[in-house]
Amino acid sequence: MNRDHVLMGVVGRPHGVRGLVHVHSYTAVPEDLATYDGLVDDQGRPWRLSWHGTGIARLHDAAGQAIDSREAARQLVNRKLYVPRASLPAPDEDEFYFADLVGLEAREQGTDRVLGRVGAVHDYGAGTSLEINGAGGSLLLPFTRACVPVVNVRGGWIDICLPDEIEVPVTCFPGTAGQESAP
Repeated sequence: MNRDHVLMGVVGRPHGVRGLVHVHSYTAVPEDLATYDGLVDDQGRPWRLSWHGTGIARLHDAAGQAIDSREAARQLVNRKLYVPRASLPAPDEDEFYFADLVGLEAREQGTDRVLGRVGAVHDYGAGTSLEINGAGGSLLLPFTRACVPVVNVRGGWIDICLPDEIEVPVTCFPGTAGQESAP
């Protein structure tokens, strides 16, 4: 999706045989996901959802047709649901949406070494992690205050404090904007 949309939910496995699905909502109050206008999936298709129990929902397509079979529901598993950024409240000065992290420069704390840029934010249920993409490959780090002590969305960068067990060769992630790391 583009930066004008923010990931707010993911469709899970089917629930029963009549097209209901489990939905993991990222909103502060999970039920609020159904209140947003402009809900679209990762392919840009519009959806509306109605709750039928805790974490259980029915999806309706743009024409208002409900998903009404287990087979149709199964085809929606892992479908990401986005909300237009304009529908969301602006974050406070010290807050941000995870989508705001993508593209930020990742700098090693205490040095001027650039490790790369945030390529993605992942959350598989055991905690959020950041994928840092550099010239030499990708690095996956936990998104904790210990590993990412400073986030400066307005400045376009984050500080990274690499855990002791992770060694990144200097040549793997050269600096940007004219900064070249020593071999």
